[in-house]
Amino acid sequence: MTQAQSPPPGPGRMGPTRASTLVVAGLAAAAVAWLLISVLYYDYLPDLPWLPVVILAALAVLEAYAAVNTRGRIERKPGRDPVNPLLVARFVVLAKASSLAAAIFAGFYGGLAAWLFLESTEAAVDDRPTALGGMLAALALVAAALWLERSCRVPERPDDEREADERESPSGPR
Repeated sequence: MTQAQSPPPGPGRMGPTRASTLVVAGLAAAAVAWLLISVLYYDYLPDLPWLPVVILAALAVLEAYAAVNTRGRIERKPGRDPVNPLLVARFVVLAKASSLAAAIFAGFYGGLAAWLFLESTEAAVDDRPTALGGMLAALALVAAALWLERSCRVPERPDDEREADERESPSGPR
């Protein structure tokens, strides 16, 4: 079995994040947002705040930076310290969690934005930029999280190195 053909994730194994999981989470959040805003908007909700949008954008920038830095350290580029394997495992968990959370935020803000664009009131028009900004920031975080997850993968090694490792291991080839 080559490294490119990894076994399917079983108990205790973590696989890559599936796009279908993120899409379903986003669509479910959009449906919930649409229902909530259509019932509560005029009676209970204040203006949409910008702080969550800024936080989502900042997290996207930080995870994109971590992706670039981690990839360079895994590939052992000159001038970069070797990476701690435990740190890479933590980054993978962070990336998986934040991609799912960001997909939910993107769906929620997308549902809000869709409903707000159908309304013609002044309050709805005022909230449109915040809803669109939130959706874009959340989508940027999804992209950065998926990039970080992909950056944490171990690069493929040439076949001769892999065969030498298998000969040296006490259990033999796997």
